Amino acid sequence: MLKGYIALGLAVIFEIFGTTMLKMSEGFTDPFPSVGAIAGFGLAFYSLSVSLRTVPLSLAYAIWSGVGTVVTALIGVAIWGEAFGVFTLAGIVAIVGGVVLLNAPDRSEKAFKRRLNGK
Repeated sequence: MLKGYIALGLAVIFEIFGTTMLKMSEGFTDPFPSVGAIAGFGLAFYSLSVSLRTVPLSLAYAIWSGVGTVVTALIGVAIWGEAFGVFTLAGIVAIVGGVVLLNAPDRSEKAFKRRLNGK
């Protein structure tokens, strides 16, 4: 299971790298960042697929896409001077909240199943 989470962490790092290189590639007109983008996304998908051997799909994808989106948005603000305001902050909070809620144990479903089984 630990290997799955390590692979998931690598998938997040490679996805962030690939996205950053994609921005730097200027529409694939700059060769070095273009190769970096392709390599980053290739390694990200490979690492994600390795993580899915042991990490549940909903958990892995929520973490991969959520963390990638939040960190990429913050990189855009820090490096490229993209706007950061109340709506950006609200979006980041919503993404993080959605990932947490998606992966929270659903106690109501367990309670419902117990009631069905008479326990």
